[in-house]
Amino acid sequence: MYFSTAKCAETDKNRTWVRTLSETYFPLSAEFNNDSEFEGRLSSWSLGNLGLSEMTCDGVLYHRKRSHFANEKDSSLLITIPHKGDVHFRQSSRDTKCGPGGFLVERGDMPYEFWHGKRNKLWVLKVPTASVRSRLGATDRLGALTFDATQGVGSFFVGAVRNTIQCVDKINDVARDVAGQQLLDLLCLAMRSDDRILDSSSSTIRAAHLQRAEQFIRDNLANPNLNSQLVAESCGISLRYLQRLFSEADHSIVGYIRDKRLTRCDEALKLVNDTSTVANIAYKWGFYDQAQFCKYYRSRFGCTPTETRKKSRLDAGTGG
Repeated sequence: MYFSTAKCAETDKNRTWVRTLSETYFPLSAEFNNDSEFEGRLSSWSLGNLGLSEMTCDGVLYHRKRSHFANEKDSSLLITIPHKGDVHFRQSSRDTKCGPGGFLVERGDMPYEFWHGKRNKLWVLKVPTASVRSRLGATDRLGALTFDATQGVGSFFVGAVRNTIQCVDKINDVARDVAGQQLLDLLCLAMRSDDRILDSSSSTIRAAHLQRAEQFIRDNLANPNLNSQLVAESCGISLRYLQRLFSEADHSIVGYIRDKRLTRCDEALKLVNDTSTVANIAYKWGFYDQAQFCKYYRSRFGCTPTETRKKSRLDAGTGG
């Protein structure tokens, strides 16, 4: 999709800009530095479960208010990569800025303010919070964090975003789905390499052991041999101690593994161009009994795997 305020009548171009961004990302409101002369253009693409956009616009302040997400069931993160100057962001108790050479994480399930005073060019990824959580764990601490993109995996991630934007109009829908999954994995790798992603409670040895066990599980969900004993051995702790750690966190090891696998299955089922059968998706993520998988899936998401796939394809206009 491509949108430019140059196509709009002078009287409604700002209102149309806000409506377009709300449809591309999620509902928000805006204040423009210069109402009468504001100009902006936006190109956006669907990459499976992710959204990618390139935006160039004059100075503006965006508000995400509680009323904007009061009825939303699924939350998202926005990953913003600025090019021409700093962007400023305020969420909860954090007030930060991010310039070229970095990227910013914005939580969509909390109020925020986002602004830049001058004309700027931004790349923005819209990512399901659940997809990040299934790879990194809790996302509560991510809001308003900025990350270095000048070196290491962060630089690789931004380079991949650049390459995707340059090539996205030349590849088919299947390739776009694959590109989206690769960007998601690179994003999570880039964030995981930052020490601030460690849970603040990890100052205790027990919390650190639990976090290491949870991350091992998230990294090995596709391993058919993943079980409690393997987790304990890989983390260098006893099985009884591991079970106690999870019990203190109000969940079982088996339940935690199943929950994370269900999230990855749900993610795959929503890829409208994926030709894998429901059974193949379930098997890939460790569910070998189709009836049990469907039972767990319905309990977790309130519908069957087939219903999720059908709805995603209908929403995308690709039919059943």
